[in-house]
Amino acid sequence: MKTKNLFHSFDCAFKGLIYGIKTERNIKIHVLSMIGIIILGFIFKINKTEWYICLLLFGNVISLEYINTALEKIVDLYSPNRNELARIAKDVAAASVLVSAIVSATIGLMIFLPKIIEVIM
Repeated sequence: MKTKNLFHSFDCAFKGLIYGIKTERNIKIHVLSMIGIIILGFIFKINKTEWYICLLLFGNVISLEYINTALEKIVDLYSPNRNELARIAKDVAAASVLVSAIVSATIGLMIFLPKIIEVIM
């Protein structure tokens, strides 16, 4: 199904964003984490480069979570019964989100931990 125009394409994309936030627990967790990190960014006055890094990491993790959700729905559609290959496809997609989240958390610690330690000391 081809989209009719640019407005319709954006409308579909926003519907997807809203669907994910309303229905997917992990997307909610990632969005809430993002909001918390943005607040910490203002509190600890991270620099412009650190903001860029954080924004890229937010986009990466949340985008992968949306792709994971889409893949899960496609697998469910085409393989409604238990199927080992379907399980593997879902697990591997979830693993991509996990790897991205772990790397993002590690980079986040590299940005924020020195600032937190500085405040404590």
